[in-house]
Amino acid sequence: GPGSFAEREDKPEMTLEGALKIVPLRVATAYACDTRDGDPRGYKVIGADKGIAGTITDIWVDRSEALFRYLEMSVGGRKALIPMNFAKIDKGRKEVRIHALMANQFANIPALANPDQVTKLEEEKVCAYFGAGMLYAHPSRTEPLL
Repeated sequence: GPGSFAEREDKPEMTLEGALKIVPLRVATAYACDTRDGDPRGYKVIGADKGIAGTITDIWVDRSEALFRYLEMSVGGRKALIPMNFAKIDKGRKEVRIHALMANQFANIPALANPDQVTKLEEEKVCAYFGAGMLYAHPSRTEPLL
């Protein structure tokens, strides 16, 4: 189902050079946002119910692919990751909208053991949480559309 995940190794993925593959920009200082795209750090995170869930604090880059994989947010006094494919960044409003979850559900995003790295298992759990939200975040989502 949408909330299932593979029992991958609880170790971070590495680049061919032996460095951590996916890290926040505070670690991967050689990477930056293109000025034309804008930098979402500081933007509000808005849930499907239009409630404010938190604030974007960093962006996680995949150093092997040279692309952003996650947004990091502050929620309930801790940090949590948002997979980029679930985020819609609105530069004009300085918001990141997430259709998968209601604002109060962000506090339960699976946590990371280390704030500067993500393991393969942690990635699976985070993505599964958002995937499950697409179907289960609100009772109305479990019913047929017709």
